[in-house]
Amino acid sequence: MPNINSFANSYKPLTINLKPFNFAAMSLELEISNLQEQFEQVISQHDTLAVAEFLNEQNISDVVDLINNNLDYEALIITSMSINRASAVFKILDLSTQKQIIKELPPNKTAELLNELPPDDRTDFLEELPKAAIRDLIKLLNPEERKITLAMLGYPEDSVGRLMTPDYVYVYAHNTVAEVYETIRKFGKHSETTDVIYVINQQGELLDDIRIRDFILATPDKLVEDLMDERVVALNVNDDQEHANTVFKMNNRMALPVTDGHNKLLGIVTIDDMLWVANEEFSEDMQLMGGTEALNEPYLDMPLLKLFRKRISWLVVLFLGELLTASVMGYFEHEIEKAVVLALFVPLIISSGGNSGSQASTLIIQAMAVGEITISQWWRVLRREIISGIMLGTVLGIIGFVRVVVWHSIAPNLYGDHYMLIAFAVGCSLIGVVLWGTLSGSMLPLILKRLGADPAVSSAPFVATLVDVTGLLIYFSMAYLFLKGILL
Repeated sequence: MPNINSFANSYKPLTINLKPFNFAAMSLELEISNLQEQFEQVISQHDTLAVAEFLNEQNISDVVDLINNNLDYEALIITSMSINRASAVFKILDLSTQKQIIKELPPNKTAELLNELPPDDRTDFLEELPKAAIRDLIKLLNPEERKITLAMLGYPEDSVGRLMTPDYVYVYAHNTVAEVYETIRKFGKHSETTDVIYVINQQGELLDDIRIRDFILATPDKLVEDLMDERVVALNVNDDQEHANTVFKMNNRMALPVTDGHNKLLGIVTIDDMLWVANEEFSEDMQLMGGTEALNEPYLDMPLLKLFRKRISWLVVLFLGELLTASVMGYFEHEIEKAVVLALFVPLIISSGGNSGSQASTLIIQAMAVGEITISQWWRVLRREIISGIMLGTVLGIIGFVRVVVWHSIAPNLYGDHYMLIAFAVGCSLIGVVLWGTLSGSMLPLILKRLGADPAVSSAPFVATLVDVTGLLIYFSMAYLFLKGILL
């Protein structure tokens, strides 16, 4: 009979190592999977009414996911939904999907969809199409929407005029609060937002904008002019979209009025439009900082030849810049022949300068993009980067100096009897190159902005190429200073 005590002593409790589990992510995946299965079941029934009923019951974001996962049914999904929901789905789809849907829809459905789209979203879609396609689609619009669309397309590209919508609620200063409520009930349904009500005069000039809560808290007989503070912030129709984004952030507004040169109210721009602009500007800046032209369309949707043209121009410019590096090396050919050991540190020197320049350039571009730095503050930036460059260069210079000394103690024949002078040359060169890199990287974006160019074109590769060439001049000049009459 087994000894129960020995069994108990030999028993080891079973331990289970439970890893953290993301139940929220699993729930979302199951929900999407279930929705997909339900959609496939409804489609298999070939019942148009059932499909329409199913789609109209789903959230807009869920329908977008369905379209992205069922690209063969994209046009069917849009046509099956009520037109207002179809419009809400269409305007947040990727451009490539939007184009495909328009190609597949019959003309009557295309006309219905385009006329239902908000003017700003319709303009945003049309401006990405070829001119011939724009002419054909504009013909499908009703006279009023066609007039609005043509007017918006007539504004400069990337201007506020391309973003604004004419759907807003306006009142007059002599109106009472009760009359304002009537106006909102009458026109608010088709307005982009009723969070802000705009006050104009008989000539259509903007006088003020008043938040809806101010009307709610006021008595019905109170006049609009009694609520006005005339501290209105407005955008000009020709303002750059990036400038408008900055104004939104500085004033913390959900919508801003758009006026012409005579202060006449033309439309409004809402925060959702600014979010799209901010996303596009961020993508464009990232592409420019990576050393390529802005793509302006999804990577996978861009024709290969067009993608090649976007990338080759900057590569050629950077390659020609790097050719100067070879020229500098050739200029110091005799010095290198006399002291071959100098060539060992060339990659170290130019990479340190390029890295510091790229780092400074990225910091300044980002700070300018969020409004932390303006051109007028260039002197403050310069002073900070001089101090930063000296501090950073000193740290790297000490590391470079120690590296030469330590390696000499390990391999005495590697740098020869004058290793200490070589160590000083390398250390001082690193201070100079890193300082020059930080100054170049910080000042170049500000100079480009002052000249009216996009600061992001002073991308990391561009700054690195510039510093590579000048860094070699600094390095060999410093080496000549320390080793003249000894190795050189």
